Amino acid sequence: MVFVSGFKLTLGLIVAIGAQNAFVLRQGLRREHVLPVALFCAASDAALIALGVSGFAVATRSAPWLAEALRWGGVAFLLWYGARAALAAWRGGEALEATNGGKQSLRTVMLTLAAITWANPHVWLDTVVLIGAVSAQFPGQGLVFWAGASAASFSFFLALAYGARLLVPMFARPVAWRVLEACVALILWSVAAKLIWGGL
Repeated sequence: MVFVSGFKLTLGLIVAIGAQNAFVLRQGLRREHVLPVALFCAASDAALIALGVSGFAVATRSAPWLAEALRWGGVAFLLWYGARAALAAWRGGEALEATNGGKQSLRTVMLTLAAITWANPHVWLDTVVLIGAVSAQFPGQGLVFWAGASAASFSFFLALAYGARLLVPMFARPVAWRVLEACVALILWSVAAKLIWGGL
């Protein structure tokens, strides 16, 4: 159950459309360095989630009130993030277009991806802060929670990178983005509701 909770939370967060996902989609479309790109994103998530889970475990032992504060901070963030996704679903207008151009070297691609990943405050907020905070709800089971969260990241990025060519015709239509955003909103709100009641 703890594994599933970590998996579900992480999947709900990383499915949200952003610069990193758009980059992975683009590389999948171009069939350029697909495996290194997917593995880099997933491994980065796993490392950051480990930092959040281990750091918050230590912090909450020395300051028991911190877990409760972070729990409600997580609730607020999830509600807000879900509302953004719901608003995007309501408004629509998003579409994905494949970019064309010459083939890029692996070094260029990975340096760009590293900047998008490690210099992106939203990545840190989602992995270290939010997922780390939620993991504090499962004392003594941080490793299982981390495994579930990391599995979600590896599953998502590999599926996104290799499934990109199949998804492109669909995501060229704005309605597909609206459905995706609506699903993201529902997932995040369901996690928030369970956090409110004291667990996932």
